[in-house]
Amino acid sequence: MNIDEDTRPTDVLPLDRMDAVALAGDDATAAPEQVRFDAVLKPAARFGPNSFLLFTAIFGTMNFIAGVAFLLVGPSPVFVVAALDILLVWYVFRMSYQTGRRYETVRLTEEALTVLRVTSRGKRQSYRFHPYWLQIELDDPPQADSPLILRSHGHEVEIGRFLTPEEKTDFARALRAELEAVNRLPAAS
Repeated sequence: MNIDEDTRPTDVLPLDRMDAVALAGDDATAAPEQVRFDAVLKPAARFGPNSFLLFTAIFGTMNFIAGVAFLLVGPSPVFVVAALDILLVWYVFRMSYQTGRRYETVRLTEEALTVLRVTSRGKRQSYRFHPYWLQIELDDPPQADSPLILRSHGHEVEIGRFLTPEEKTDFARALRAELEAVNRLPAAS
């Protein structure tokens, strides 16, 4: 897994694998830890690939017909503007579709909370926090621009930037409940 060294906090450790958290001193025969909380955060899907193509085709056809009609009547610059309009709408929806491919995973075990962020271009960043010291911060009540922050020992990561305030509240509530349950477990000897 590639980790962006420039944007990763220095004491938040990268994960080499997301399917099992391997701690220092664990041997290869140890069983993977039980996952207590596992969430994938994704932006709301605007259009699927087929819907995107259908919308673009219908919009393009309508603009092309209008452009040809104006071209036959006389004002030829309208045809050029209609063509530019089609290209602009296609570009905006294409960018929206691509940004919808980003996601974040949040996984909690008894030993670590890990966050894996994957951008729309496939760039990966991972963060690791000890659950005992982890704080979850969110404005009460959250606003549209309120950040959902995971913080520990002076380092923080914002997650779920694309979530609605209600989704952030629900996510924070569920993660806090599971963190409390993990922190109540007796320490392993």
